[in-house]
Amino acid sequence: MRDARAELFLWAAQRVTAAFLAVFVLVHLATIVYAVRGGLTAAEILARTHSSLAIPIFYAFFVLAASIHGAIGLRNIAAEWLGWRGASANAAVSLAGLALLALGLRAVLAVSA
Repeated sequence: MRDARAELFLWAAQRVTAAFLAVFVLVHLATIVYAVRGGLTAAEILARTHSSLAIPIFYAFFVLAASIHGAIGLRNIAAEWLGWRGASANAAVSLAGLALLALGLRAVLAVSA
């Protein structure tokens, strides 16, 4: 019963993060199009990211959703393709998710600090 609940939770978490990622990607792409069409230079874009609190918060949540979604996806791939299940697989994909989170947040800090 516990395993079924855990699987249901992970299934729901992946779907919820997918919904958030769809919004984050659309906003990100719209921002890129706006910046490029507006003729902003890289220096001007970085100046805007440094002066805004909303941008790093947005991208921190983007990174969080992507790392959760990616880790759950890797867990599913490991189980379906490699037959790798259990505590060791969960630990490995958790570490991968934490690495994605750390690297992504480092990138957010680099462009916002």
